[in-house]
Amino acid sequence: MKQKVLSYYAVFEPAEEGGYNVSFPDFPGCVTFGRTFEEAKIKAKEILELWLEELLEEKASIPFYVSRPIIDEIEVAVSR
Repeated sequence: MKQKVLSYYAVFEPAEEGGYNVSFPDFPGCVTFGRTFEEAKIKAKEILELWLEELLEEKASIPFYVSRPIIDEIEVAVSR
């Protein structure tokens, strides 16, 4: 069976209790958590694969995007 490699962006947000909450803007409701960033990345891949499998079984459409937003932190100094 031929496979296609898809890429989606994930949002990793530090959790108050430690670790990271992970969500996928392309798939509302597809979320997971990891105690470390590395664990969160592994779990994110696992949950996204399961999510996509479910969509394929239901014959639902899967979004395909060519470009992604670039998200970065910008530090600025402000006077008090």
